[in-house]
Amino acid sequence: MSIMGTRVLRKEDPKFLTEGATYTADISHPKLKGAVHAHFVRSTMAHAKILEIDTSEAASQPGVLAVYTAQDIPESVAPAPVMVPVFPPSMMHRPHLATGSVRFVGEPVAVVVAETPAQAADAADLVFADYEPLPAAVGLAQAETDNTVIYEDVGSNTAVDFKNMNMVTGIGEEDIFADCEVVVEHDLINHRTAPAPLEGRSMACVWDDGRLIVWASTQTPHGFRDNLAAVYGLEAENCQVIAPDVGGGFGQKIGITADEIVLPWLSQSLNRPIRWTETRTENLTACGHGRAQLQKVKIGGSQGGQIKAYRLQITGDAGAYTGLGAFLPFYTHLMAPGVYNFPKVETTAKSVVSNTTPTLAYRGAGRPEATAAIERAVDLFAAECGLSPVEVRRMNLISKDSFPYTTPHGTEYDTGDYETALNLALEAADYPALLEEQARRRAQGSVKQLGIGVSVYVEITGGPAPGGQEFAKVEITPEGKAKVYSGSFSHGQGHATTFVSVAADQLGMDIDDIEFIQGDTDLVAEGTGTFGSRSFQFAGSAVYDASRSVVDVAREIAAGLLEANVDDVLVDAEADGFHVAGTPAVAVSWAQVAGAAQEQGKKLMHEGQHHANCTYPFGAHVIVVEVDTETGQVTVPQVVTCDDSGTIFNPNIVEGQRHGGIAQGIAQALTEEVVFDEDGNPITSNFADYGFISAAELPSFKLVPLETPTPHNPLGAKGIGESGAIGATPATQSAVVNALSHLGVRHIDIPLTPERVWQAIVDATAQN
Repeated sequence: MSIMGTRVLRKEDPKFLTEGATYTADISHPKLKGAVHAHFVRSTMAHAKILEIDTSEAASQPGVLAVYTAQDIPESVAPAPVMVPVFPPSMMHRPHLATGSVRFVGEPVAVVVAETPAQAADAADLVFADYEPLPAAVGLAQAETDNTVIYEDVGSNTAVDFKNMNMVTGIGEEDIFADCEVVVEHDLINHRTAPAPLEGRSMACVWDDGRLIVWASTQTPHGFRDNLAAVYGLEAENCQVIAPDVGGGFGQKIGITADEIVLPWLSQSLNRPIRWTETRTENLTACGHGRAQLQKVKIGGSQGGQIKAYRLQITGDAGAYTGLGAFLPFYTHLMAPGVYNFPKVETTAKSVVSNTTPTLAYRGAGRPEATAAIERAVDLFAAECGLSPVEVRRMNLISKDSFPYTTPHGTEYDTGDYETALNLALEAADYPALLEEQARRRAQGSVKQLGIGVSVYVEITGGPAPGGQEFAKVEITPEGKAKVYSGSFSHGQGHATTFVSVAADQLGMDIDDIEFIQGDTDLVAEGTGTFGSRSFQFAGSAVYDASRSVVDVAREIAAGLLEANVDDVLVDAEADGFHVAGTPAVAVSWAQVAGAAQEQGKKLMHEGQHHANCTYPFGAHVIVVEVDTETGQVTVPQVVTCDDSGTIFNPNIVEGQRHGGIAQGIAQALTEEVVFDEDGNPITSNFADYGFISAAELPSFKLVPLETPTPHNPLGAKGIGESGAIGATPATQSAVVNALSHLGVRHIDIPLTPERVWQAIVDATAQN
């Protein structure tokens, strides 16, 4: 019997719920005995020249072994390899420790190494840095003007204009809105948010006879290893990276940071193992943020609701140094048309630098921004036409029979059924009853008004095109059990359950007889890692391929033992082995086959990379809110989503990923925002100030399943990890505006804080 589609309980959970996880900071290993501890001294200025860094008092403190600045680090410790080499060099090549100047609050300027974490932290407070303040460009509005240029050698804050690289369509000479009866324009803010994983960055390392051994909280152990090997001039086999349990990443732990890169040099310099774990404030201010886009939308069509043209102009805030975050406006461009069959689409996209924390690929990475823009634009258009936002969506959706569908940008969607997703979500939410309740409250002038928000989205996973690859190895042990090795890496997604289940399905084994190995570059030969909702479609397919190849060899051996034709030999889950078709009573076990393989000198093992195209999951969200018109407080009593992820292998895993994504999407819409003051000082540097959402602000979610298998991989699987975060934000924003539309409110920027909502009510009331 196939496991596919059944609710297999997560194998990881008993450990997490009983003895607990083992994070990097918890690692106890003989090679780390006597480890010292690092603590970074961070800039208190957003933009300034460094005049002096006095480390003398800190160096004299108890337990302090050394205090280092940029001048102490030799040139042989190379900068980290650049992930996306399309930006000006000075913007890309971030120093390990700031040299000459600082460009954001939180940038490391020195590092203290001491015997204990407390000693290092106390001494760090005594490092004196003397700065000469420089004008700061804080946020997109200032950075775009070039009034304050951060990199003098570049002469502009523009890191990249994708139109100049022929990567976006740009605005043509034709007026694409010329025949539109209704045209709406609006500026939208997709504000900064913090990934805020449960576990921040953490790393421990030691040099062992010329070999570097590292424990790190990372989403990409092999990429982490390759970066360190490049920086320190090592062959890959002389650098081992071990990722233990990881408490979340959300994109923040895809790459390697300047702080982490310098740690092996500190260990080498002092000839001691070293540890470092960042504080929550360091994570919120110095590690990396997401989103941060200014979007100018223009949408036009007929009075009857048919949309004919759409334009999106994107400016992304890269922060002080360009990394993957600076490239994300290109992803927003790719997915700009969303789920709609628009005849004409134009996009421009660029990234600028600012004196703020660098941005990175936070959950969804450019695709939530695209959905937020088009869904808000469709709502604005529907309101201008005086039509239902649901009906405007229906009449403009790409039809089910259009797939594979190529957008005006050349993006090819694999499979889709957008109207069915919308209808299923509306049905599950009982949309007619919601409209009746909304009308009743409006008629009564209720203080708590009901809002109904709808979004329909499509995203790219495992992309951009043409796709990606992942490594897997499956081997049978002499005892007749199995081991599955994956180059992907779980930081909460449940790989040990999912990938073992895929193997069990093909091998006909009990999942408890299969061991799962990940996260150690000495044990797993290759790997790409987990990000971009790529794991199941690439890594799951790699495990599928490897398992089937092992079964093919095993069937030949079993055929010999059974004295049968190999074509007649079947995998027999009940017998934990093989039998001849039609005679299940005569079987051989995996242990017998493994023993025969050993005698014959054959290996029951297969390893390799699975290459596949990217996929395009989609869905529809219906979110209901109550808005207190006296205080602006928003509550969310109902959330209904229909999210396609291709073939659903394990509903438990899929639903868990949906839960997390929806929560983060609603959080961006309502509570979470990274804020800087006018001088570039972060004022959301802990969970007292940053609006991290909790279960208290969220209802139970109603999840409607939908499957449109993709032809792009043997499992028919698409990604699911980011879907909730893509659909929930615009649906929540739509719901709040909808609750107040009868009062004259047409738009409110996210996050929809009580103050912002209350002010919108006051302004609309004053105008009416």
